[in-house]
Amino acid sequence: MITISLCMIVKNEADVLARCLDSVKDAVDEIIIVDTGSTDETKNIALRYTDKLYDFEWVDDFAAARNRSYEKSTMDYQMWLDADDIISPESLSAMLELKKTLDISIEMVTMKYITHWDANGYPLLCSTRERLTRRDLNKQWQGAVHECIPLGGNYLETDIAVWHKKLHCGDLKRNINIYLKMLENKKSFLPRDQYYFARELKENGRYVESAMWFAKFLDDGQGWVEDNIASCLSLALCYKNMGRNDKILPALTRSFLYDAPRPEICTRIGYYYKEKKNFECALKWFLTALGASNRSSKGFVLLDYCGYIPCIEACVCSGELGDLGSAKIYNEKAAEYRPESPAVINNRKYLEARGV
Repeated sequence: MITISLCMIVKNEADVLARCLDSVKDAVDEIIIVDTGSTDETKNIALRYTDKLYDFEWVDDFAAARNRSYEKSTMDYQMWLDADDIISPESLSAMLELKKTLDISIEMVTMKYITHWDANGYPLLCSTRERLTRRDLNKQWQGAVHECIPLGGNYLETDIAVWHKKLHCGDLKRNINIYLKMLENKKSFLPRDQYYFARELKENGRYVESAMWFAKFLDDGQGWVEDNIASCLSLALCYKNMGRNDKILPALTRSFLYDAPRPEICTRIGYYYKEKKNFECALKWFLTALGASNRSSKGFVLLDYCGYIPCIEACVCSGELGDLGSAKIYNEKAAEYRPESPAVINNRKYLEARGV
């Protein structure tokens, strides 16, 4: 059986740290906590679970802090969590089974990372993240913000899920300020830095600058395929917010240079034509999104775009085209994904009232 060191970096996480550690403690053999300057009860809570608590002076570099936590580990594999993450009981059982069966030749294990969900607990946004790495390989975190260990080598993909359950909104300015400081200090940006800086600009409503950085990232041609595709989608949304509708479709279709059409891209093209009242063309793209929905992605996946939203929109477009029979079929298919959806229920009532 392999052993696992849980390695965490924390600062002022008193309201969530115990919840996180309680959810995972039975699956790990060692807990390493690196504190970057807490002023609340975080460190006292950490000491209830481990004596391996270390201080680290914050230097505006998440990778540096995570690498320090990894330096302190002693088990076969290193695992990371944020303090506001939790492992569900089902995932905990799966982790315990993984410990029994994992071959030591595996260098890295990925898990699902669920970051957004609806009021009924249905996942809306997830990604695939490196979660366990073999300690003897000394894999290093990269990136001052949105840090990662590059995926590679002999790795195992799992469906074990980590839920990122924030209790409070974070500081929207924190990450962008780190990037701006890097620019001020003339630090070079890796392709991943360009991509995430563009994302932070977009999240802060700075659409013109965001579009410029997304375009630079894509033009440089050094990005990961998943980030390239996501950039095309984000670039289109920036143009929409800028009122540059002429640039939306070229940005979306640029994604086809990198891989087969993804559901999110096809759905957005459907919206583009729907807004132009071209319901026939919109319907074709929503159906294309459905056909692409089974494609696996290691990037961010907007799960509603992989079935529910294209079905709902196909229902609407079919209705606009006078094909109420098809509208009913697509609405019922949407219900397979989200049976309690108000849109599904309202569409059903509308169609029943018309004898369909």
